[in-house]
Formats: sequence, C-alpha cells, structure tokens
Amino acid sequence: MLETKQVSVYYGQHRAVENVSLNVSQGEIVVMLGANGAGKSTLLRAISGLTPKMAGSAVFLEKTNITHFAPHEIVEAGIALVPEGRGIYGDLTVNENLLLGAHLKRARQKQSENMDLIFGLFPVLEARRNQVAKTMSGGEQQMVAIGKSLMSNPSILMLDEPSLGLSPLLCKQLFRTLARIKETGVGIFLVEQNAKQSLAIADRGYLLDNGHITLSDTASRLMNDPAVQKAYLGGAGETRDSALQTAIPVAAFSASTPPSSTPSGTVVPAEPGFILSHGDGVRVGADDLIPENISDLVRHAENIQSEHIKAARSENLGSSLSSQPTPKPSDHLARVLAMIEKAAVDAMTPEVFQPGTKADTKRKIAPEDFEDLPEIEIYRKPKIEIYRRLKTDSDKGPGKLVLVKDS
Repeated sequence: MLETKQVSVYYGQHRAVENVSLNVSQGEIVVMLGANGAGKSTLLRAISGLTPKMAGSAVFLEKTNITHFAPHEIVEAGIALVPEGRGIYGDLTVNENLLLGAHLKRARQKQSENMDLIFGLFPVLEARRNQVAKTMSGGEQQMVAIGKSLMSNPSILMLDEPSLGLSPLLCKQLFRTLARIKETGVGIFLVEQNAKQSLAIADRGYLLDNGHITLSDTASRLMNDPAVQKAYLGGAGETRDSALQTAIPVAAFSASTPPSSTPSGTVVPAEPGFILSHGDGVRVGADDLIPENISDLVRHAENIQSEHIKAARSENLGSSLSSQPTPKPSDHLARVLAMIEKAAVDAMTPEVFQPGTKADTKRKIAPEDFEDLPEIEIYRKPKIEIYRRLKTDSDKGPGKLVLVKDS
C-alpha cells in the first residue's frame, strides 16, 4: 500500500501542497480531483521523488519509508508514474520504449509476462511495435506511455491527466483499460480532470483544493455530493437555473388558474403545455424562465421560415411556382452554395475560353492580359493567394480572376 503522511511542498515562499495524507492500496483505483493549480501534479512528483518535500513529510510503500529515495529507487520499489505529456521517447519505436521501461532489476524477471499483458490491453501496440512513437496518434502515444510504466512491474501506477488531449471515444477506451489494469492487482492513483468518467471507475477519491485535501470518500458518494457536482460535474447549484432540473412535461401554468393545494414538489395538470415545479409546491411557468414570451418566439420562428420561402421563390429563375412544390429554405441555400463554389472554381482556373471561338477552344493567359490591372490578395492561413483580373474588350463586365501566385 502507498501511504503519504503530512506531505508538504513549497516553491520558494509559495505553498503548493501542505500536510497531505492519503493512501492507495493494491487492486483499487483512487482518483484525486482538483482545479488547475491545486497541487495535484506536484503531489505526484513529490511521491515519485522528482520534487523535494519539506521536512516532516513521509511516504511509505508497503511499510517501507521511501521518503528520501531517489526517483529510480522509487520505481525499483514499485511505484511508476505516467506524467502529464506522456513522457515517451518519440524517436524510438514502440518496442524500444517498452523495453526501456523494463531496464530495472524488479522488471526484468517479468519482462516477457508484462509485454504480453500490455499487448493484451493495447492490441494496436503489438501491430505497430516497430513504428516510431512520435508518428503515432495522441491516443496511441498514451498507450505507449502507460505500457512503458507497466513494464516496470509496479505495484502502484500513478497517472497525471491521462485523458488530456484525447477524443471522447479514446477517453472511454482509456478508462475501461484502467479498470482492466486494476483487475491485475495493480493499485492506481489517478489525477484527472474528467471527474465523471474517473469517478465511474474509481473505488475512492480525494478533493484537493489550494494544496489541502478538503474531502475524501467513496467514489459513489463523491459522485452524488452536491459540492462535487457543482464544482466538477456541471451541477447547477442553488440558483434559479436549478428549477430547470425539475422540469416535468405535464401541464401549462395558467396565471388565471390559482395553484391548488398539493404536496411539496408535485404538480397538478392544467392546460396542455409545459410547467416547472420547484421547492415547496411552487409552480413556475416556462415564460418566467426566459426573457421572451414563448408565443412571440414561435411567431418569430414562423416569420423567419416564411422569409426563407419567399427568398427561395424569388430565386426560381422566373419559372412559375404555382404548379410546383414550395421550395424549402435548404434548397435555396444549396443553390447559393453551388453558385459560390462554381465562382471559386472559375476564378482559380489557369485557362480561359477565347471569346468568339468554339467553346472547346482554350488559350493560355498571356502576360499582356495583366497590364495595368490591380492585384487582389486573399489571405488564408497559412498561405497567400494572389489573383489578377483579366482585361476584356467586351462590355459584359469585368474579366475573370486568375491565380498568379500561390505561396
């Protein structure tokens, strides 16, 4: 079991962590939640021996005092850290990264067994074992980082923000994998901003605020704690918006109909529509919760749709609409987008049709076509495109825009 007693870390006069005591047993997941700057990463680094601790701090692993161990001695004792930013060797292959994780004496005796475990957890790593790590995606690099730490054969695995930068799908896969790692008997100490998913797989949790532990409990109780919900799970708290959480689609609130006597928090149906119940039987009309009357919003939406239909009719190239279905606003938008796309293609073509000749006859643009014509610069990161407009002898309007520089 990992145990810290009164661990404190100062950066000069700044207190990062003060008197933090916690424990993590093998075969359980413990999550630490806290805002940015609360001291979570500092605590992990202090346990790993990477950041000096103040006098009076103590760290134990299986009753062995490792407070003053060097970082490599702490890994040898059985604690591995997956740091924020992954900490892999980008120029080495997947296989080389994993083998580096097993260079200590503790890990060598189970190198083959742990390699099989990692490939079982992350099959993609086995398929790409000879791929250079820096050419892999962020999620795959995180797999390499976790695998490298597991190769050290740890009894306690510490992870600092492992889901950082990962897509929601990869986050779900990551947390499922951590639950499988727990089943092997490894204890996991997890620092994570994704409170919802981390608490879902954790056994216990701590809240770290301004360097102090302010709350510790089982993961299920933390998940349902109002303070945790408000701070980390998007809870609304005791505000006017909390009325929305008790919304019940049953009946419309009529100002002319007085509320009947009902038990606390219940609603008596009135006219068809929508009503909110909050507090001691207080019924709140939906119109009271938004800045504009619902009927006005509906009329406004109908007017917008009507204007779109009128615009679509006027763009129907003079054809009669009386015998045709009413165009949808989306049809009008599609036509406009098609016109814009066609204009863009025409503007960027390097060749133009020769006026007065057959349609399939083309000519290259000559330098004299650009005489005394202004340049048009269009800036699109990360390049610059420069166009010039061709001269035209006809009175049909300006000539075409032609791309003359692309950098």
